[in-house]
Amino acid sequence: MMPIFDAIVIGGSFAGLSAAIHIARGGRTVCVVDSGLPRNRFAEESHGFFAQDGAAPGAMIATAKAQVSAYPTVSMLAGEAIDASATGPGFAVMLADGTELEAARLVLAFGIVDQLPDIPGLAQRWGSTALHCPYCHGYEFSGRRLGVLRTGPMSAHQAQLIAEWGPTTYFLDGGEMPDAELLGQLHQRKVTIQPEPVSALLGEEPSLSAIALADGQEIALDALYLAPPTRLSSPIAEKLGCAVSEGPLGPIIVTDDSRMTSVPGVYAAGDIARAPHNATWAAADGVTAGTSLHQSFVFPRAA
Repeated sequence: MMPIFDAIVIGGSFAGLSAAIHIARGGRTVCVVDSGLPRNRFAEESHGFFAQDGAAPGAMIATAKAQVSAYPTVSMLAGEAIDASATGPGFAVMLADGTELEAARLVLAFGIVDQLPDIPGLAQRWGSTALHCPYCHGYEFSGRRLGVLRTGPMSAHQAQLIAEWGPTTYFLDGGEMPDAELLGQLHQRKVTIQPEPVSALLGEEPSLSAIALADGQEIALDALYLAPPTRLSSPIAEKLGCAVSEGPLGPIIVTDDSRMTSVPGVYAAGDIARAPHNATWAAADGVTAGTSLHQSFVFPRAA
């Protein structure tokens, strides 16, 4: 017999745990399945999160797991959910180790994966001196030598924003020069344009001291920002038939205001279901998904 839960939450980071605790506080049974690979595991500190500025993301997640686990209706499973399907009255979830679970509702909160450019030295600095969000990490580099790496159409916008924190160089990495209007906007923000391809990030890891270019130049730098394309970290949404749209950086699971997907009874929260991304938005979306899911038992038409 497969264990029966009111809800299964796939993903145990900010969004998933926020959903789970609200389901549990409604007295419903909930199982959290977590692979232990949160997107922000590369960052030593989280900034801007209410009352947790400067806290380590891993420590925040560990505390949240302990608090959620204290509720008697909660089960926590370490593992990877690899498949899910509708069963008529609910949903079945298969884990990589062969475990099968069943629940009346699902919350998808498995997160996304950043697809970093293949530039030597970049992956080793991701989350330390190679960064995505200036609101999460920009203050710590205020007034220092900053760069933005072109990864797509949104990069010029990012370069204009990063200039708020310090002198900024926009590395086109061999891409096309911005058009006259955009070039004027970048110059207005005092952004320096560097067209040459980037060949490597230099310095004692995880620090950054310079960027090496294909023509032999080395540009002194303290932090590099980029917005890499992303992908969903699991195929489960597609397997369930959830509608997925194309966001500014990658696929986004479509949800309504309650965070329910196009499949009744399946909710999605966090980076997989929104843009832009940060921990506060992920947690808030988890609250919405969790409370909406709980209320769907009280008001069945909302399921």
